[in-house]
Amino acid sequence: VQLQACGGGLVQAGGSLRLSCAASRSIPSRNLMGWYRQAPGQRRELVATMSSDGNINYADSTTGRFTISRGNAGNTVFLQMISLKPEDTAVYYCYAKLPVGPLTYDFWGQGTLVTVSS
Repeated sequence: VQLQACGGGLVQAGGSLRLSCAASRSIPSRNLMGWYRQAPGQRRELVATMSSDGNINYADSTTGRFTISRGNAGNTVFLQMISLKPEDTAVYYCYAKLPVGPLTYDFWGQGTLVTVSS
């Protein structure tokens, strides 16, 4: 499975962006999809995840400003970001945790750059 993310770009502080990610094919009905980010010189960190049964997890730094959602087809995930801050600048990676037989595997997209100017 390949994850294709898009929607990054340059925005001023206080602005908004919407990220989209789609899996290259249908995925198992039980799954987790979401977003991580990595700022320069920093470790990759959780932004938000949403399971196929609707459970959502947000990082404290994004709660109230970012909203994760899933598409009806089940193989897409979106991240609506508002009130963006310069510290949100990072490469944002689409993520999926999928069952493969008895095991689960992590899948990553190629990343999309979000730059927030002050």
